Amino acid sequence: MQARILLVYTGGTIGMDVNAATGVLEPLDFNKLLAHMPELQDIPAHVDVHQFAEPIDSSDMNPRLWAQLVAIIAEHYDNYDGFVILHGTDTMAFTASALSFMLENLTKPVVLTGSQLPIGQLRTDGRENLITSIEIAAARRPDGRPRVPEVCIYFSGKLLRGNRSTKINSEGFNAFDTFNYPHLADAGIKINYHDELILQPDYTQPMVPHTKMNTGVVVFTLFPGIEERMVRYLLDAPNLHSVVMRTYGSGNAPQLPWLKDALCRAEQQGITIVNITQCAAGPVEMARYSGGFLLKNAGVISGYDSTVECAIAKLMHLYGKSNDPFYIRSKMQCALCGEVTIKE
Repeated sequence: MQARILLVYTGGTIGMDVNAATGVLEPLDFNKLLAHMPELQDIPAHVDVHQFAEPIDSSDMNPRLWAQLVAIIAEHYDNYDGFVILHGTDTMAFTASALSFMLENLTKPVVLTGSQLPIGQLRTDGRENLITSIEIAAARRPDGRPRVPEVCIYFSGKLLRGNRSTKINSEGFNAFDTFNYPHLADAGIKINYHDELILQPDYTQPMVPHTKMNTGVVVFTLFPGIEERMVRYLLDAPNLHSVVMRTYGSGNAPQLPWLKDALCRAEQQGITIVNITQCAAGPVEMARYSGGFLLKNAGVISGYDSTVECAIAKLMHLYGKSNDPFYIRSKMQCALCGEVTIKE
């Protein structure tokens, strides 16, 4: 029996065309996109299409639209074997991270893909990305279960865990990678799945959709010469519940008394501060140097090897479920769906 795949079109470069009047790329109707890909009819899977009423540039993606994607998947969950989401590249890693938390106990593939060139252009990468994503979403293990039952990004021959992914290139076809986790699969002449790296859910339990996200989070990047008044102004922002703090190296910060005081005060007010490194690869280890130990003593918690995109999405999701800072802190120090590596 052929796998049934729901293709969800949100917009993005893959479905854009040049406006003849302005020369600017603009989203086009999905029916026009399909006209550029008659080969979709030859894929050994039954593919249905669901498109946003108004295709968006991914720069306009937001938690309300994430909730819309979750609602679409939840509504059609029992009728399809997998889902492919066409999405712009600029915020794809944010969406993949958010969906990984919002689709609790996901038991079917959700593959996000797109392209760096519009589907109608001669050298587009969109055709291969879309066709292979559908093939991955339809793939089954010998026992009949999905080969990749998690939220992923497929791009340029690499299948990546969604909440480990980040955009690394604004013009090359190799737009995404996961610096702190290996690829789930590599596609060449054939697709080589690395089964030992792929999440295996509890198939006896249902998928639980979540749509509420609390957006009171901010990203705070350390740099030499950062001023006290700016940091205190940021931490005093109304309705702020959490901070993703991008530190140096393995999680270090300058040993400034005012910085420690400001962070301690924020923590005492119930604000969750999560430490992630500015480095592309490697984890936070706050006990390694005195600059990291200062943050630990101030109540800052480790983000381990999380990406910025994932830390933001995880905090939004957790605060959408609870305002209890003790609950948030405990969950931020756990791997909920393979998003961080926690060494015992």
